[in-house]
Amino acid sequence: MQRLVISALSGGLFGAGLLVSGMTDTTKVQGWLDVFGAWDPTLAFVLGGAILPMLVAWHLTTKRAVSLVGEPFPSKPDPRLGHNLVIGSVLFGAGWGLVGLCPGPAIASLSWGGTGGIVFILAMIGGMLAAPPIRVQVDRLAAI
Repeated sequence: MQRLVISALSGGLFGAGLLVSGMTDTTKVQGWLDVFGAWDPTLAFVLGGAILPMLVAWHLTTKRAVSLVGEPFPSKPDPRLGHNLVIGSVLFGAGWGLVGLCPGPAIASLSWGGTGGIVFILAMIGGMLAAPPIRVQVDRLAAI
C-alpha cells in the first residue's frame, strides 16, 4: 500500500510539473528541437530541474541497501551501448521529433489533446507491443 501511495504522489508531481512547465504543449517541445529556426530553450530548464534532484537522490541511495518501502534497488544497467539502445533511441527520438510528445506528456495530454493524442497513445502502445518480436529479429541479424 505504501508503494502505491508513493507511486501516486510521484506520478501526480510529475504530471503537475509537465502541466506547469508547459511540456504537454507540442509546440514547446518542437520549439526545443528547432535548433536552426525559432529555438525555444525552455525544455533545457525543465531537464535541468529534473536532473538536479535526481543527482541528490542517486547520492542518497548509494548509502542505502533498500528503498524507503523496503525493497532492494535494481542493479545498475550495463554501461555499454548496444545496437538495441541505439536503434531504440533513434526510433524514440524520431517519434518525439515528429509529434513533439514523449510518453509522459502524451498521457498527460489525453485530457485535452483530442483525437490526435488518442491516436498517438494507440500508436505508441502498438509500437511497444511490436518491439519484442522485432527485437528478436534484430538480435538475430546482429549475431550473424
